[in-house]
Amino acid sequence: MRCIYCGYEDSKVIDSRSADEGRTIRRRRECFNCGKRFTTYETIEDTPVLVIKANGARQTFDAQKVKNGIIKSCEKRPVSMTVIDEIVGAVTKQVYNSMEQEVSSKYIGELVMNELKKYDEVAYVRYASVYRSFKDISSFLEELQSMMNNKK
Repeated sequence: MRCIYCGYEDSKVIDSRSADEGRTIRRRRECFNCGKRFTTYETIEDTPVLVIKANGARQTFDAQKVKNGIIKSCEKRPVSMTVIDEIVGAVTKQVYNSMEQEVSSKYIGELVMNELKKYDEVAYVRYASVYRSFKDISSFLEELQSMMNNKK
């Protein structure tokens, strides 16, 4: 790390502390050349993931939007906020682990449905009904029939 006083390129770390709720490391350094001390901060590089919507529009991935959709589908269901947070965490992790800078909203919807299916089938059907926008009762029944066949 280059010294801010003399420009020398070597320094030693005297003290390291966590900052910003663990998202940053604050380092106190001392220059080998001039002996002066200075502070540096190390943070995780946050690369945004863009979501490509059905209409082609792009927006930044927002885990809160995913959470809101899951909360709506789990309304009046025995699904705790802890479970909802686990689902959101799993989906977020998969989105970032895909290593893609752009993902489709369909991909995110499928991830959410796969996770919801593990915890509550009614919440899954509610989410799927909005996500897949069933046109009529027959398409809704097809999804239910598919679920029942997979259960057997």
